[in-house]
Amino acid sequence: CLSHMISTGKQESLLYCSRDIGRAGVAFNGRPYSSVMTVSNGEQFGNWTWREMCPDNFFAVGFSVRVEPNQYALDDTALNGIRLICAKDGSRSFLYSVESHTGYYGDWSQPQYCPSGVLTSFQLRVEPHQGLFGDDTAANNIKFRCSSNPTLEGPGTDWGEYGHWSQECGEGGICGIETKMEEYQYGLDDSSLNDVRFYCCSKSQQVRRRGAEIGSEAQTETAECLVHTKLV
Repeated sequence: CLSHMISTGKQESLLYCSRDIGRAGVAFNGRPYSSVMTVSNGEQFGNWTWREMCPDNFFAVGFSVRVEPNQYALDDTALNGIRLICAKDGSRSFLYSVESHTGYYGDWSQPQYCPSGVLTSFQLRVEPHQGLFGDDTAANNIKFRCSSNPTLEGPGTDWGEYGHWSQECGEGGICGIETKMEEYQYGLDDSSLNDVRFYCCSKSQQVRRRGAEIGSEAQTETAECLVHTKLV
């Protein structure tokens, strides 16, 4: 269910139908990672929740965001969730999604994808604390940079400013996500998503891990052969 390529001058990405994307959830949380990427402008409300990781050998190649539009005189929450889309070794024939904890407001956007390569760094747009009687929205939007160089920006809201870019994933790319969420405030001011951090995995880690598995299989086969020889 692949769709067409779009180009806007600032970004170029592939669109996929959502039914092609499987939900990974917490099933692959044991996957090893090489580093954690953060930014310094996340807001203070809420708690870090849980991480979700792409399956082994899968890396984030695209994303979608959940955004509540401007509520005008009512309470605004802006960015409520970030969903990573994971693919394997450049092949996008099958995709998984991971998102950690998300807020309850707004709709998910159409996914955006790197034309090639994987997501390697991010930048977060955050509105600072508005004071005791202000309407806090915290995180408003996000940008990602692809290893093939394009920058993708979500269709978020405009409050606040973008901070500095995160560090970049080295060899490999983004492979997991964990969100900092303020839970529902029961009629008080909700801010929902306040901060996010992403996990980096190295492709060489996957190669080494697979090499170790092959080595272990070979040792098992050798042991079985030796036992068979003694029995004979």
